[in-house]
Amino acid sequence: MAASDAHTRNRDSAPEGTGATGAGSEAAVGPPFADCVQCGKPTEYPVTRPGIVLCPVCEWQEAERSACSG
Repeated sequence: MAASDAHTRNRDSAPEGTGATGAGSEAAVGPPFADCVQCGKPTEYPVTRPGIVLCPVCEWQEAERSACSG
């Protein structure tokens, strides 16, 4: 078996979403995402969203702080 045949076979048997055209590269496509105002991590909201923008972790923590404990 030639080296190019082995390369083709390995590429064809790679897990889905690991290649340049796989589903993993599609996740980066979209609007520019806003950074969280508390921790600076990217959020799932676009930059154009008005108001305070939080990442999922900071949103969860904020909900815990503001929830009624009684």
